[in-house]
Amino acid sequence: MQEPSPTPFDRLCTLITGNFSPPPGARRILVSLIYGCVCHAIFAVAVIAMIVVMYTGMTISVGRVPAPWSWAVNMCLILQFPIGHSLLLSKRGRKFIFIFAKREHAPTLQTTIFATLASVQLSLLFLFWTPSGVVWWIAEGEARWILTGLYACSWGLLIKASYDAGAEVQSGALGWMSLLQKIAPNYPDMPKTGLFAIMRQPIYLSFASTLWTVPVWTPDQLILSTLLTIYCLLAPRLKEKRFQTRFGAEFEQYRTKTPYMVPRIKGINSN
Repeated sequence: MQEPSPTPFDRLCTLITGNFSPPPGARRILVSLIYGCVCHAIFAVAVIAMIVVMYTGMTISVGRVPAPWSWAVNMCLILQFPIGHSLLLSKRGRKFIFIFAKREHAPTLQTTIFATLASVQLSLLFLFWTPSGVVWWIAEGEARWILTGLYACSWGLLIKASYDAGAEVQSGALGWMSLLQKIAPNYPDMPKTGLFAIMRQPIYLSFASTLWTVPVWTPDQLILSTLLTIYCLLAPRLKEKRFQTRFGAEFEQYRTKTPYMVPRIKGINSN
């Protein structure tokens, strides 16, 4: 009988506890720790910037490009994320990732480098956006509390979905911790539990939710929300092609019984 796959919590605990007794190799340990510190520092900057800047309707970024060039620069900042993110997930993109580490370490550090580059992209977008200075609406009183609660819940769902998919992969920890322990990265199986049990793309849905639950609305926020929501709807199709190739019949069975992005309510919707 096949043993059940370890839970996300068990996988994460096993990976973390292994860091306390790494095999000898001062140089390898130093390299892994440097990559880990850089990755998680930039990851933290990106997440904090996203939460704070979007909550204010994209009004407090540090970009100061004069109009009308500011709109062109802002559009480039938006587009570089979905385009770059998708390219990095391609076969050609993986080769690009390998230039950021020595040949012997690059395969192991793949997830760490990817998470770092994605965090740099998000940091550029949210920190260097040039605000238009136009504010359409600011929620006040009960409306602000409600939207703030929805915004917090959206971020909570995004964290939960990322955890269900494999926190070690999503955060980039898998790469550098595997190098530290001198082991091959143990990638999680295809996610089918937690939020993935009721929809195939909870990460993209929850990310899109963060875009539309902010309490401040500006032209900047509307443009950002619209374009990134389109990305959230379309990009998972490419992801599912990769899953189809990798997991074959297992993914096809999962795809057949699990809705794409809207949880199935019996008698109302079907996929």
